[in-house]
Formats: sequence, structure tokens, C-alpha cells
Amino acid sequence: MKIALCQIDTIIGDIENNKNKIINGYNRGVKDGADIVIFPELSLVGYPPLDLVEKEEFRQAAKKAAKEIAALTGNTGLVFGTITEGDDLIGTDIHNSAILCFNGKVQFVQHKTLIPNYDVFDEMRYFDSAKDVNVYEFKGAKLGISICEDIWNDADYWYKRRYSVDPVKKLIDKGAEILINISASPYHYGKIRERYEMLSVLTKSDKIPLAYVCTAGAQTDLIFDGASMCFDGSGNLVCLGKAFEEDYFIYDTDATYSPVTDPERSFEEEVLEALVFGLKEYCEKLGFKKTLVGLSGGIDSALVTYIAVKALGKENVNVVLMPSEFSSMGSIVDSGKLISKLGISSEVISIQPVVDKTIEMLSEAFIGKKTDVTEENIQARVRGLYLMALANKHNYLLLTTGNKSEMAVGYCTLYGDMSGGLAVIADVYKTDVYKLVNYINRNEEIIPNEIVVKAPSAELRLNQKDQDSLPEYDLLDKILRMYLEENKEKNEITGIIGDEKVVKKVLRLVDINEFKRKQAAPALRVSRKAFGYGRRYPIVQGWRK
Repeated sequence: MKIALCQIDTIIGDIENNKNKIINGYNRGVKDGADIVIFPELSLVGYPPLDLVEKEEFRQAAKKAAKEIAALTGNTGLVFGTITEGDDLIGTDIHNSAILCFNGKVQFVQHKTLIPNYDVFDEMRYFDSAKDVNVYEFKGAKLGISICEDIWNDADYWYKRRYSVDPVKKLIDKGAEILINISASPYHYGKIRERYEMLSVLTKSDKIPLAYVCTAGAQTDLIFDGASMCFDGSGNLVCLGKAFEEDYFIYDTDATYSPVTDPERSFEEEVLEALVFGLKEYCEKLGFKKTLVGLSGGIDSALVTYIAVKALGKENVNVVLMPSEFSSMGSIVDSGKLISKLGISSEVISIQPVVDKTIEMLSEAFIGKKTDVTEENIQARVRGLYLMALANKHNYLLLTTGNKSEMAVGYCTLYGDMSGGLAVIADVYKTDVYKLVNYINRNEEIIPNEIVVKAPSAELRLNQKDQDSLPEYDLLDKILRMYLEENKEKNEITGIIGDEKVVKKVLRLVDINEFKRKQAAPALRVSRKAFGYGRRYPIVQGWRK
């Protein structure tokens, strides 16, 4: 069977746009002689639609569009994802469904069985589970159609399974000869390899070919890499879609292919491409043409500026330098080198007059109080004021420049450096920021070496360094990875690190700064456990004081 995989980029809620993409992809597949054309999970409504699902008008619009798509089909099959509903009085009776159409109408509907409710997923809030799965015979082949999570429960691959039911095993037991899985699988580094290994084990164990089509695109903080995969009945990956862009290709289950042996690229290459893609998508889908970055002379803002140039072009990236009495001359000079190298527009606006006047105006209210972090934060907040004013006046999207290590321990200022519409590298640890920059500079120096080698500093007081109040970043990030991504607790981490005092301090900083992260801009997700709705911790809590 010839299966055309349409790895499309949808817009959540833009049913008309998504409908047209499905129709265009289907027509292309028909022209190319495909037997069936398949599209990703919820491709008609976009993934994840969240509370749009609860709107009756939205559900009716999706139902109407699905019928319009089906009416245009001929004898070539079409499978796409959408929401459907019935008349059951128990539960939501709304389903995440795969629809098979041909000859002008919907012929078969398979609902999703496994409804994920962990990490970034919250589908149980909206969807009911399928009561059963069924094989559908089409053009002489018995198709086993499933949706995303339904295939992530294979007993031969997982040491511990999340669900007691295996819908794909049921399909195979019912005689499925070809598996089709439509997916919207959020990206993090390692996810492509994980899919590859899991699906290879499944198809090899069950001796059955598989077409697995994934969404490509980004929806706010979630990035969808695409990288659709097809496997033969021996577990070989035989077709691989492009990563971080739309793609279209045909998999012929009767043809012989040379296996693809390693679909994953290096951390630096893949994550950098994901961040560029995520920023580009965010701007395009929200209608922003230009971005603004507060360029400090540090490595974080330099990396964000580079990513913005790659995503939108140098003519659409603007930076502003905002020196104070504590800014080193090197920060100004080094920033100038980066500006020249990237060919971007810039301006310099000192914050010192406003800082001085603010402190003067507050002096009476501050009588009897020592100078402390308050004065440091005033500087950061004046910068935030400048940045937001420029963003408003010129319709720039302001990008925040804080990394994951800083966000984790609260080394950031509310309404100051946290001001902005998108946190580009807030899911990238500081040590990984250096990896990405060194990768960028692998062939030529783009980000000046002076920026790379200087000691990190917020420059809010004389000779300030990050390590005045934080552990060295190598140690800090090691602790953070264990706590945030491996879910290890204090005693486990201390056993590895060997310094209980440092571990206790870091974990406490993470916990008490949840209130800042709740007010932060959405962060592009590239790790297994990103801040945001993938990691939900209470602000007010007494677990660890």
C-alpha cells in the first residue's frame, strides 16, 4: 500500500486554514498515486486546543469542516485528526479522533484510547477514552489506526508501562496488517531517538509495518519537530520526515528501502534549530515582524540575539544597550562587536539618570534602611521600563534572555529582566548555553570570544559576579538536572554531590522562587521537564522550608 504522509504545521483554532492544508495535501497524494493520505493528530483543529474544546461553536465548526473535507474525497483514502462528539450523558463525550474518509464521506472513526494526563499533557480534562479499537479493511489491507499515546505503551519496550491497556496490541490481535499512527508529539532533546527505538522494537516484535505521521510546528511554548517515521516489518526505519519543518513523502509498504540508522543529531545542532524554529513560529502565528533584545554584553543575551537573527533575519532584530555606572566598558565594546558581526540595528540609552532620580524620589521613604538588593532591582526594572516602552512604541516582540539555571533559582528580577513576551532560552541550562555558543562559533567567531570567556555578572553592583551568590554553574546545573528532570530528592543528590549545605541551598532556591516562574513569559521547551504547565508546583507550600 502506498501511504502519503503529510507532516503539516497547523494553527490552533484556525479551522479554515488547517482544512485547506488537509485538502491540498490530499490532492497532492491523489496526484502521486497514493492509496491513502494521512495527517497528524487533531490536525483539523490544531494541537493542543485546550479549552477551545469546551466551546460548542468550535466543536460544530470542526464537525462542519470535517464533512466538507470528506465530501471532496474519491477512492483514495484520507485519515486526519479532529475532535468528535456523541450523545453519551456520561463524561465529556468529546473524543480525540482519527477519521477515515473516501468516496465523499466519513467511512470510519477511531477514537483515542489512552488519554495522557502527565507532564505537558492535560487531555483527560477534555476527552473521553475509546470504548474499543477496531481494524478497518481498505483496498485489501487491514488497517490498524491509532492516535499518538496509543502506541506509547508497548510491553516489549517499556520496563514499566503507564497504562494497563495496549490499543495497538489489540489492533494486531484483531488482524491488523498495517499500522497507522497519527501523532502530535511535543519535542524535547532525545525524543526523536526515543520514538525511533520504541517504534523499532514494536514493529520488529510484531512483524508489522508502520506509518507514523507527526505534527511539525510550534504552539506557544511547545515545539513539534515532525520527523515522521515509517518502519518495515523487520523494525527498520525506512522513511524519515524532515525535522522542524513541514514535509510530505510516500511510504510504499511493498517497496524495499535502505534503513535509516540514526535519526538523531547532536544536542547543539538539534536544540539550536528547535529554538530558532520555535521563535519563528511564535512570531509568525502572533503577527510579530520584529523583535527587541536588551543586549547586556553577556553570553545569554548574545545567544538570544543570534537566535532571533536566524529566525527572523537581521533586518528584523533590534537591540538596545542600557549601561549604568556599574556596566563595564567591556560589556559595551563586546556588544558592539556582536552588533557589527550580525549586522543588526542598535541604540544605547543610559539608565543612570532614571535610576538616580528614582532613588532620590524614594529617599524619604527609605530613611533608616540600608542599601541592599532593592537598589539593584531598581536598575533592572528601569531597563524593563525602557524595553517595554520601545516594544510598545515600535510593535516589537520583546524577548527575555534568562536561562534555565537562573529561572530555577530565582536569579532574575520580576518586572525587570523578566519583562517580555517569550523566554527563548529559559529551558536551556547555563552550561548548555556555552555549548550552543561554542557550536555557533565552530567555524568562525560570530559571538565574540570576549563574551564567551568573561565571568557571568548581572552588573548591578561594583565587581558583581554570579558566583558571589550561586555555586559554580557546572555544579549548579548538575544539581538542577537531578532535581528537576530526574526527580531526585535532597538525600539522593547529596549522596552524589557530597555537599549537603550546597544541595539544600539550591533546592530551597528552586522551591521558594515558584512565584517568579508563575509570572514569567512562556519558555520554549527543549528539555524533558520545562518550567510552565509541564512542571506544576504550588507557590504557597510547606514541604521544604
